[in-house]
Amino acid sequence: MSTKLLNRIREGEHQRQDFKFCISDSRKIARSLVAFANSDGGSLLIGVKDNGHIVGVQSDEEYYMAESAARIYSNPPISFAVRQWNVEGKTVLEVIVEPSQAKPHFAKDENGKWIAWVRHHDENRLASRVMIEVWRKQKSRDGILVHLDDSWKFLLEYLYKYDFITVSALARKGCLPYRKAEQLLADGIVTGIIQPFFGETNVFYKLNRKFDLDAWEKQEKGRK
Repeated sequence: MSTKLLNRIREGEHQRQDFKFCISDSRKIARSLVAFANSDGGSLLIGVKDNGHIVGVQSDEEYYMAESAARIYSNPPISFAVRQWNVEGKTVLEVIVEPSQAKPHFAKDENGKWIAWVRHHDENRLASRVMIEVWRKQKSRDGILVHLDDSWKFLLEYLYKYDFITVSALARKGCLPYRKAEQLLADGIVTGIIQPFFGETNVFYKLNRKFDLDAWEKQEKGRK
């Protein structure tokens, strides 16, 4: 069984795996757990350095710190499973988080502020307000009906010409209130028209390749 863990550690940190040398602050662990819950799920291996070196943990103490991270410093609380690995005479604690149906989850920071995180490759990134709105809309029982108004026409024409846009660019170039631009993009993601993707420092939005504008325009004309 230790061979299996060693093989996983050799993979390094990635979308569904994170390493922590130890737990000195449950709030920092909450950030990783929230990011996993808001994304594709994943495992936090405690007792492993970023370079993959195994240092081990005192499992009882680390478990209670992880529990605090999931129950106290995450909102809503996060369900998790725990597994202990014994390798090279040391104990590695694995905290396993599944993708959550209760997203968005928020982690409490050092200043008492609740912040949503997502997992992107080997990093925890701040969740955009657009994505938070998407999660809330996905849980709502109210459907979303998109009409091809001037705002949508501008957005679609812009994306066909320039491939991607940011919230601030949409608000500025489309002469829209910032909140309206966020809502427009959130509706587009929920309905499958728009796809978000991460840049180095920003979130960008592009058309879903499967979206057929001609078919949608014909459907819109049929409603009138």
